[in-house]
Amino acid sequence: MNRRKFLALAAGASVTAPLLSWKEEFAIPIIDTHIHLFDTSRSQGVPWPTPKDTILYKPALPDRYHKIVMPLGVVGAIVVEASPWIEDNQWVLDVAEKDKIIVGTVGNLEPGKPDFRRQLERFQRNPLFRGIRYGNLWEGHDLSRQLTNPDFIPDLKFLAQLGLVLDTANPNPALLAAVVRITDQVPALRVVIDHLPQMAIPEVADVRKNYEADLQELGKRPQIYLKISEVLRRVDGKIPQNLSFYRERLDALYATFGEDRLLYGSDWPNSDQWLPFDSGLNLVKQYFNAKSRAVAEKYFWKNSIAAYHWQKRDASQPG
Repeated sequence: MNRRKFLALAAGASVTAPLLSWKEEFAIPIIDTHIHLFDTSRSQGVPWPTPKDTILYKPALPDRYHKIVMPLGVVGAIVVEASPWIEDNQWVLDVAEKDKIIVGTVGNLEPGKPDFRRQLERFQRNPLFRGIRYGNLWEGHDLSRQLTNPDFIPDLKFLAQLGLVLDTANPNPALLAAVVRITDQVPALRVVIDHLPQMAIPEVADVRKNYEADLQELGKRPQIYLKISEVLRRVDGKIPQNLSFYRERLDALYATFGEDRLLYGSDWPNSDQWLPFDSGLNLVKQYFNAKSRAVAEKYFWKNSIAAYHWQKRDASQPG
């Protein structure tokens, strides 16, 4: 929109409906692809976080999230399950149904278990259910070891047939190698790798060589997405807030996966262990806005549609 058209629209606007500022009108809407919901006040409690965690152990529900993110331009979020309890998949769906800021949920189910398909069919009937998360999270959730389970790959093929996504948890070299092998066998499966910026790059030469080869291979596969999440790091008890500290790592991931497969995720409220929400968001805003508006739009919302196939629930949401 050029300045002349903007002024013309302003002149014809109703006085009862104040105009957005130029900055607000052209702000990029944000879909946060990684938040957690839990209610520590429930009678049955929660498996995570524990009461010893003084930062996280309090209810993390949509009303609290709203207050934090609405001034920052976040208009939608995807909830990633933070519990291995089967019925908590339904609890999250029930909470999400009541608040339109939630555009999707990623559940916690175990491929390779006898009841996996039955439970997956149950939860995927709700259109908010967009996939499952599996990896280095709960005891026994190990992608590399599960590859020897004869039922594991067939269950992932079933997940792909339903058009659902596999999120991975807490990456390490073994997990990345497993994702290569999984997508060799299930090429139709969309995979989202979470929190890779937080992973320490291996120092042992052979391990690092294999890690770099696997990462380059994953970068060639269009069905694999990467969350630029958990970017902040603690170094010698301090958390650098200058983009220059993180730029080399972000540049490497951007060069590997490109502008079409990177996603924004806050990891709220787990992100509170580092800095307030806006600190992490402002860091990635600096990085992606400096590239171009088109690249920033892909990162902050367009790529999330391609990865999760979520549907908008509110007029403020793009798509």
